[in-house]
Amino acid sequence: MALSQSTQLGLATGLFGVLSFLLAVLAEINKPPYGTPIQGQNAVVCRFPRDPSVALGALSALAAACSAALGVLAVFFPYGGRHVPREVLFAHTPLYVFFHVAVGVTVAGAGTTVWATASEAMLHARNVHREPGYACPTAETGVLGGAAFLNLDAMLFWIVCLMLACNVREDYFDDGHGGDGGAGTGIEK
Repeated sequence: MALSQSTQLGLATGLFGVLSFLLAVLAEINKPPYGTPIQGQNAVVCRFPRDPSVALGALSALAAACSAALGVLAVFFPYGGRHVPREVLFAHTPLYVFFHVAVGVTVAGAGTTVWATASEAMLHARNVHREPGYACPTAETGVLGGAAFLNLDAMLFWIVCLMLACNVREDYFDDGHGGDGGAGTGIEK
């Protein structure tokens, strides 16, 4: 039995959301707590152990963006070639609220992931410091872990939006819109 288009988009949204969560958690786990300070003349050079935290953080942010893009697509996609106007979708108050919350949580999660990853990358790249007692810290501990949960929450909000959009579609086509004579068939082809 083939999966419907809405199920496929929902699963893809969920897959990228979970992937973003896992990658950010792995980035947090693999991030070293500090680098090794090497005293030089008038400067401290920080040497950080090789770790995949920057790459994992970047991939997590990319996966979060893909999850959000698929979530938006799933809400507005014309399933079975039948389009529901945006005004009709957003006239449904729960969908309107959940959509805007999903956008906000997505921006917070992806933004936090990018910020923590960029901070870590800058610390690795700019490793010469003029302060004699510099301890070579890494980016703030726990930020990528928190971003991981925000990305997971965003994915869940997008799934709820998809379910609410499916309900609005059914109501819209059951009321005789869309040229199917009110039969409401073929929505999920």
